[in-house]
Amino acid sequence: MAKTILAIGGHIGDMELTAGGVMAANYLDGGKNYTLALTAGERGNPAGISVSDYRKQKIQEAEAFASMVGGKAYVLEYADGELPNNEEVRYQVANIIREVKPDVILTHYHSTMHKDHNNTHLIVPDAQFLASVVECDKIKGNRCYAPVYFCENWEDDMDFMPAFYVDFTKGYDLWCKALQTQWFVMNSKDFKYYDYYTSLARCRGALNKTMYAEAFAVYDRQKVGRKMSF
Repeated sequence: MAKTILAIGGHIGDMELTAGGVMAANYLDGGKNYTLALTAGERGNPAGISVSDYRKQKIQEAEAFASMVGGKAYVLEYADGELPNNEEVRYQVANIIREVKPDVILTHYHSTMHKDHNNTHLIVPDAQFLASVVECDKIKGNRCYAPVYFCENWEDDMDFMPAFYVDFTKGYDLWCKALQTQWFVMNSKDFKYYDYYTSLARCRGALNKTMYAEAFAVYDRQKVGRKMSF
């Protein structure tokens, strides 16, 4: 693989769960991985930990995961549940795209369940456009284009239809270990994140005729005349 991947989520943990396996395999192939969380996801704070303290913990968790897959974590300042869908965020994301210069951008599919996920879904393709074609004082650096692919997340809409699968079997063990840096993944009483996503990886792997895989969707226009893969 050996790509430069930028995975952009609404919260810390979103991309680690849905694209972390691919990032782990990419790291083992010699690639680079960057995560960008538009909010920290701090309002899922456990009992006895304040929202502000959990935000600090979440940022440390993002950095720990990124370091394990040979990368770097970015976290914007927006509050969990209050991510705005505006031009300011788009320019912030566009600047990070130009800084990272990814080969691939991964982000959320659309979501009627979670506002932050859906706003991220809308923000990222526009930021990709800004990073690739716009020259103005709000964006630094040289133009950079990378295709956008959408990850499979249980909190996003159920009409998700994979366009292709990516085998990450070689990175599975590393991914499982890296997920343990995320408190909510291992300890949430609301949803068994670790069990769900590791099981999903095996199911998608079976469909892909590999041991483990992650699924990605695209716009219909991206399917025309193209073989779907990174």
